[in-house]
Amino acid sequence: MIKIAFVVPSLRPGGAERVMSFLAMNLSNDKFKVSLIVVGHKKDQSYTVDENKVDMVFLEKDKISKAFFPLLIEIRKLKPDVVMSSIGHLNIMMSFMAPITRRTAFVAREANIDKVRKQFSAKKKGIRRINLKKIGYRHLKAIVCQSNDMYEGFLGEYPQFKPKTVVINNPITDGFSLKGKRHDPGTTSFITVGTLHPRKGHDRILKALSKLHMPFEYTIIGDGEKKEELIAMAKSLGVHEKITHIPYTKEVPKYLSKSDFYLQGSYVEGFPNAVIESCAVGTPVMAFDAPGGINEIIEKGVNGYVSRSEDEFLANLKSCAKMDPYNPELVRESVMKKYGKEIILSKYESLFTELAQS
Repeated sequence: MIKIAFVVPSLRPGGAERVMSFLAMNLSNDKFKVSLIVVGHKKDQSYTVDENKVDMVFLEKDKISKAFFPLLIEIRKLKPDVVMSSIGHLNIMMSFMAPITRRTAFVAREANIDKVRKQFSAKKKGIRRINLKKIGYRHLKAIVCQSNDMYEGFLGEYPQFKPKTVVINNPITDGFSLKGKRHDPGTTSFITVGTLHPRKGHDRILKALSKLHMPFEYTIIGDGEKKEELIAMAKSLGVHEKITHIPYTKEVPKYLSKSDFYLQGSYVEGFPNAVIESCAVGTPVMAFDAPGGINEIIEKGVNGYVSRSEDEFLANLKSCAKMDPYNPELVRESVMKKYGKEIILSKYESLFTELAQS
């Protein structure tokens, strides 16, 4: 039996945390013995993990930088064949741990397209930072990118790692069932799910909606640093009363099912879980063109449209909201055939088996 250890910063709400906990829970029990190591606190856990299937370890650390030696001790104790981590700083830390535990294959799951995301990160003053990824990733056995955009972006910066870099998309996790009939044909309902961060593009969605002169309602699920700014913008644009804001909920599938269209405003993504989940319940997506898998997911006229400007986005909203031509079954099938959990789990299981046997 192959021993796998997944390492995550926390189990707070987030795409990487959800995917990693899902993988830990759903790998074949006949082939893999799975552990999930969480740097953060058990009190922050948002995702349910069956501890009868997965060995859980919480390091109870506030920062990744304080977790190197506790992680090393835990990995030496578990002696896994493969360790997989996700999210920037943690991946770099784990890559520097790899030479110390040579019998274990270390894998990094890339979570973002670094070159584009840096445009939305605060610039740090002082000396130029050393590229630790360039140094540490030499010790990894595999690097997983979530989309072709991420793969191309990563190799554009680190071409030397091409032989060990692969594309495995995110899976559609459990709980996203096909929805029923449209709930209110008189009012078009829109929804967006995700952290309120500048790169998520809520601002350009709000601008477009302010020009949409028809009955609609818009649900925003998520919290973050842009919350107050977005509320103020919605008020200034005159759409505040049409918006329902939900900071956090475990009932995302229910809200997606009740909506007519999912709105994706992001300037960059790793691979948008909420987009494939919306399609999985049969709700089509109106998205802005952006790196990170959007053009791999959206099939024009089948499960949504990709817009290359705010004017085009508004035009697509107007025409699609009036026509509502989408077949929920076809919308669902468009993503299930590519990102269904059995398909993605099979790819991960093949990768882990190959690494454990090499």
